[in-house]
Amino acid sequence: MNTPRVLYIEDHDDTRELVTLVLEQKSYEVVTGSTIKSGIDLAHSQNFDLYLLDSWLPDGSGLDLCRQIRTFDKATPIVFYSAAAYEMDRNEALDSGAQAYLVKPSPPSELCRLVTSLIESHRHFHRVAV
Repeated sequence: MNTPRVLYIEDHDDTRELVTLVLEQKSYEVVTGSTIKSGIDLAHSQNFDLYLLDSWLPDGSGLDLCRQIRTFDKATPIVFYSAAAYEMDRNEALDSGAQAYLVKPSPPSELCRLVTSLIESHRHFHRVAV
């Protein structure tokens, strides 16, 4: 099976680099961006197995990015990895089309477990459904 691909949109350089390193150590290919615009451009031009989004981006909200992705990709799992820790933040993310919400900082093992679980479930569902 091909290497799982993750699009990670995060404007904080250190966080983006750390999460990318953690996911690459688990054999994921990670493509990154730091704005809504870069996220939309990358999501339109490439195929991904999962989108990993921050809530606060320099050109708007991760919620807006999630909603925009859902206009052309209804199925690929979306995970928010955000410092916004209120239940309202989580609920808004799920209502915008995300499958999961993880509050920063979480242990890298928890992030990897969630990403792996969602990708495997999505791949299995689509293999069976097709």
